[in-house]
Amino acid sequence: MALLGILGGMSWESSASYYRLINEGYRDAKGGLHSAPLLLHSVDFASIAALQKAGDWQAAGVQLSDAARGLERAGAGAIVLATNTMHKVADAIEQAVEIPLLHIGDAVGEALQAGGFQRVALLGTRFTMQQDFYRMRLAERYGIEVVLPEETQMEEIDRIIFSELCQGQFTSVSRAYYLACLESLHSQGAQAAILGCTEIGLLLQDVEAPLPLIDSTQVHVQSGLRWLLSRSGESDLAKT
Repeated sequence: MALLGILGGMSWESSASYYRLINEGYRDAKGGLHSAPLLLHSVDFASIAALQKAGDWQAAGVQLSDAARGLERAGAGAIVLATNTMHKVADAIEQAVEIPLLHIGDAVGEALQAGGFQRVALLGTRFTMQQDFYRMRLAERYGIEVVLPEETQMEEIDRIIFSELCQGQFTSVSRAYYLACLESLHSQGAQAAILGCTEIGLLLQDVEAPLPLIDSTQVHVQSGLRWLLSRSGESDLAKT
């Protein structure tokens, strides 16, 4: 039986969404009492966040690479890294294992291409927005141009993620702030917006936004589901 590894804990709220959504999709595709064959390694986010703040991405890459090797030894045939920001160290993880890492940037890029979007807004942590590892993958592989919030907006978006969303707090005030940022980005020509932090989708679920939203968690989950179902003789995701 093929096993999909989830490398999560960054934060555990978003990892819980991955676990739930993959299982729901697998059950919908296969029916009955089926649940997804998964392996989960959930790291202590505090240690990873400290390395992010210190800019020690090499140490963070080592820690996540060790976790990925553990998933591989345990029998995982592929891995989803359940975070946007830590895809900055995706190369280190890929080099540490022999199994594929299903990259969140590819899932997002494919969804944007399918929707016909070429100029899109990006909301995420300041690392995801300000550094180029995410934007360059979308540009080089999918021809997607990314529009970013203003500096002061990025600071507040980042603060809300770490001070509220990663701690399970989802307020109407923060929801309104994110929607105002999206309105501003829409006025700058963004055709859609990437929810490039796995917690943002939890904040903005079921809201009426000023432009189409591409939830990175949702499309990444679909990537994992396709991998699982293709190895269980059930590759049709129409029912998910």
